[in-house]
Amino acid sequence: MIRVIAALCLIAASIPASAQVYPTRPIHALTAVGPGGTSDVFMRAMAQEFGRRWNQTIIVEDRPGGSMNIGGEACAQAVPDGYTICILPPETLAYNKLLYKGLRYDPEKDFAPITNPFFTTQVLVVSAKLGVHSLTELAALSKAKPKTLSYTAPSIPLVAFMDQWIKSTGADIVKVPFRGGGEAVNDMLSGSTPVAFFGASNWLSFIKNGTVIPLAVDSPQRSPLLPAVPTLAELGYHGDLTRLYFGLVAPAATPQPIIQKLYSEFAAVGADPAFRQTHMIDLGLEPVFDTPEQFASFLKEDRAASARIVKEAGMSSQ
Repeated sequence: MIRVIAALCLIAASIPASAQVYPTRPIHALTAVGPGGTSDVFMRAMAQEFGRRWNQTIIVEDRPGGSMNIGGEACAQAVPDGYTICILPPETLAYNKLLYKGLRYDPEKDFAPITNPFFTTQVLVVSAKLGVHSLTELAALSKAKPKTLSYTAPSIPLVAFMDQWIKSTGADIVKVPFRGGGEAVNDMLSGSTPVAFFGASNWLSFIKNGTVIPLAVDSPQRSPLLPAVPTLAELGYHGDLTRLYFGLVAPAATPQPIIQKLYSEFAAVGADPAFRQTHMIDLGLEPVFDTPEQFASFLKEDRAASARIVKEAGMSSQ
């Protein structure tokens, strides 16, 4: 009995005290987007659930700008004690290392993966005023009216797809900078940027009332929100296309017991049917909640695919 008690004491002593009682104060969640962005909205919904489960607050702090590098740098420099977590997009976790020479963080070394909570379905839409209902018709219209159409997209994979589609079809559509979902929707409705490729949740009401026409989604299967809209694969595109996600990470060296506790709590909330439906599926988010180990493996594969996309698109570092 004495030996058993001694062994249990040793096991307890091997677990950091901080992990045993964590959390004892508010947790700060950093995003790389502005207010109202997908990760901002998702983390605020999660914060409500964590408040009930842990009786602690999650304070969401948006750090937009710098091609999503400002949020990444702030995350990498935070104290690795579990009281700063971050929800970051593929640009921060994969692409920007390939595109910016002066990056002041290393996504492969400076972050500890927690989980990928979801993929977000992106939909290619056009203004109904264009009168087109397919990519083929869009290409034909752009060639009939050269230098008059423009598009916007938030992520490098989607821009790379649009570049490839433009080259392969001879379409005449110009890219304009993406300044956020709200502005992009307004630009679509005003007609100044009548083609867009980003989150499905931004468009559902406009698709329903006929203001906007969906042409394709980037998901492997058709979205339950838009069952009549074909996937890019169905339309013949089989190149690399990394899905848009917002991965939950912590600063490197955050104790592993804390990482596991965070993962367990996020996964438990994500497993709740009501939460999944209201805060994810209805908004075009496909629940994942993989383990830290699975997410680390996914990031390795995603970074390799990102390198191929950057190379094939002829992008160079700045």
